[in-house]
Amino acid sequence: MLFNSINFAIFLPIVFLLYWFVFNNNYKSQNILLLVSSYFFYACWDYRFLFLLVFSTLLDYFTGLKMFEAKNVKLKKFWFWLSIGINLGFLGFFKYYNFFITSFTEAIANLGLHIDIWTLKVILPVGISFYTFHGLSYVIDIYYDRIKPEKNFIDYSVFVSFFPLLVAGPIERATHLLPQIQRERKFNYQTAVDGLRQILWGLFKKIVIADNCAEYANLIFNDSANQSGSTLILGALFFTFQIYCDFSGYSDIALGVARLFGIDLLKNFAFPYFSRDIAEFWRRWHISLSTWFRDYLYIPLGGSKGGTWMKVRNTFIIFLVSGFWHGANWTFVIWGLLNAIYFLPLLLLKTNRTNIGTVAEGNFFPTFKEFTSMAITFTLTMLAWIFFRANSVTHALTYLSDIFKPSLFSKPSYFPISIFILLLFFILIEWMGREQQYALAKLGFNWPKQLRLSFYYLLIVLILVFMGKEQEFIYFQF
Repeated sequence: MLFNSINFAIFLPIVFLLYWFVFNNNYKSQNILLLVSSYFFYACWDYRFLFLLVFSTLLDYFTGLKMFEAKNVKLKKFWFWLSIGINLGFLGFFKYYNFFITSFTEAIANLGLHIDIWTLKVILPVGISFYTFHGLSYVIDIYYDRIKPEKNFIDYSVFVSFFPLLVAGPIERATHLLPQIQRERKFNYQTAVDGLRQILWGLFKKIVIADNCAEYANLIFNDSANQSGSTLILGALFFTFQIYCDFSGYSDIALGVARLFGIDLLKNFAFPYFSRDIAEFWRRWHISLSTWFRDYLYIPLGGSKGGTWMKVRNTFIIFLVSGFWHGANWTFVIWGLLNAIYFLPLLLLKTNRTNIGTVAEGNFFPTFKEFTSMAITFTLTMLAWIFFRANSVTHALTYLSDIFKPSLFSKPSYFPISIFILLLFFILIEWMGREQQYALAKLGFNWPKQLRLSFYYLLIVLILVFMGKEQEFIYFQF
């Protein structure tokens, strides 16, 4: 069930009305409704994999209790590693089995040997990377005595499978979400309106910007060998906006929907394309995943406390693992490696925390230095996205080399004026709202009421005009 589908437009109001007008007596009945609704939401994708979600939930729930009750460290470690092993085992099998088998056979073939190894038609369960990481963080936090295990199975199950975040995040923490699930929630009109406003902006980003950019990005990437350098630049540019608006659009909708139910989810994007260096970009892009790797991998490896070699090693590990998390293809690993290389000079020069605040804070126009820094960071990011989008490493390298041919200065094959106008409109709105939680959080509050309402109606009309075939969100495949 896609957020941008008629089915979800029917599903959401029904759950909302039941939640606030039928099950509003206490939070426990509301949690039962949320759990049933979340399982139904997930079953609409593929009911066969609902058992995997339930199994993962049961595994981590009982593991948490067993670790807490363990009478010695050895037994506690046993339950901890059992949960980690099974969780990563399932994730590795469904996501990486064929990748490892194929890579192994290709490596053997390069040595002149031929081995017939059967590969399986493994279907990747939607959202497995996200709900697995929910459970892993919960188990790790209990193991290190940061939290106590949750005894109420319903509450814990809602934490793992809350439908707005179930299939593409944000990756929540028990310390943040569980307390909200375990307390009374009162309907707040202003909070609900704010949620609807964020949903509106998320739908605009997905349907109007991402899906239209995807059309041209696909045309160019799928026929890149026959395109001019200028057209290839446009293809990379379209994909750069596609992936941001697709993923951050999902996150906006998820956060807005959760707010309708009186729950705040972790912020996942903070206007990353306005970053002044790569370090700032990664503090603003997919924040829940970046902080997850920081807290559960980077810091345990030693973080930045050791010498220069340890800092460099840990940084490369984080970026490579982050790349590999995104998919079973060497292109994602190279994408992670490129970002590590981008980050390295900042780390060595100790300037990776120079740009902490919002660019041009309090001003409409950035300084020349800020604008230049943003342009360079955006360009580096766009070039790295080519590996993310390409079918193979060879395809990405060829795509990059073809950009810098004499045809770079020729007229591109595609130049959709309407898409560029929409992109400029989108960038302007994002820039105006960059100091807020999301672009429309406070935008237009000082405008005359009729002008503000007209702006919202314009967004709705654009969504309806550009709404075509329902397109899945990119991050469903991860």
